[in-house]
Amino acid sequence: MKILLVAATNAEISLLTEHFRLSGTALMKTEKFDLLITGVGMTATAFALGKHLSDRYQLVVNLGIAGSFDPQIELGTVLNIVEDDFAELGAEDHGHFHPIEELGFGKSSYHAYNNLLHPSISELKKVKGITVNTVHGTAESIEAIKNRLHPTSESMEGAAVLYCCEQAGIPCLQIRSISNYVEPRNRESWKIGLAIKNLNEWAIGFLTNS
Repeated sequence: MKILLVAATNAEISLLTEHFRLSGTALMKTEKFDLLITGVGMTATAFALGKHLSDRYQLVVNLGIAGSFDPQIELGTVLNIVEDDFAELGAEDHGHFHPIEELGFGKSSYHAYNNLLHPSISELKKVKGITVNTVHGTAESIEAIKNRLHPTSESMEGAAVLYCCEQAGIPCLQIRSISNYVEPRNRESWKIGLAIKNLNEWAIGFLTNS
């Protein structure tokens, strides 16, 4: 099975590239898997996948860090994001948000479809995420998005990967490690190093044993 790993930045998968002695370029190829660095955000992600996604891959795995809306999830926890929404795709109408589904122009919610039974996947907590252009950082906006979509995690790329895979008919998986809580911005409380370490250890184990 040839796998395409997708990450926004080299920093998020630095331990993986070091472990497998990869070059750190935008597209790294090995016999078992390729690794694509897309750049940050859903537009860069969709563009990169538009160039490189093809039926030579039997699985796409999106790897990255994320924020958590749930304070009960410990920082550094690795999660399986099985559903992801483009949170801002729609229209505002006098204080009410209409998702693109209500407008009749498409859909905003996507799922990570696959039939993987690998033990390293089944042991992960399955959650719903949202994908945004602007990460939430005020009490008002955080409360509003929690009430509207009930997400557990937040990233800037996840739904774009799931969208591209659905369009191409390729199984996919989104794995993210929690680096911070979604709250009024407080960098001192973030644990990016721990999140990257745990994410990379999971990914190395998955690639080594699958």
